[in-house]
Amino acid sequence: MQMQTHTSAREQQHILRARNSVRSSHRESPSEEERADEEASRTALSSFRMKEEQIERKKMEVREKVFAQLGRVEEESKRLAVIRKELEAMADPTSKEVSALRKKIDAVNSELKPLGQNCLKKEEEYKEALETFDGKNREKAQLVDKLMELVSESERQRMRKLEQLSKTIDSLR
Repeated sequence: MQMQTHTSAREQQHILRARNSVRSSHRESPSEEERADEEASRTALSSFRMKEEQIERKKMEVREKVFAQLGRVEEESKRLAVIRKELEAMADPTSKEVSALRKKIDAVNSELKPLGQNCLKKEEEYKEALETFDGKNREKAQLVDKLMELVSESERQRMRKLEQLSKTIDSLR
């Protein structure tokens, strides 16, 4: 949650910088405006890369957790198979205890199987969520680019109108 807040604050700062650079562009020379546009682009790209890295780290963490869980499941299954073989090898008069242990082993096996399936399901859900997130991120980047274009065009049109008004006023003098 704190990471999301920090990332959100960072995004807002990038957007404000981009807006400020566009607002102040009417005072700057064309090369400074280009630098401001490049800075906004670099900032947006940097933000996108940080998010991508964060997503990749999270993806790797989930994958490691899933594989660790699957490894534990496999180890437990092997352990249970060994125990079962040892119990079968024992031909002693404690058949009631052996029967009870087998039932417990079967119960544990039946609990382990859904856990493994649950891990795989969670990984698929994570992949879908990640794809959705990536799509929305791309969409956001496109919208930010469009916004920057619209703001730039608006500034250019306003400057043209101001220049026309200035010329009109000068011609009236």
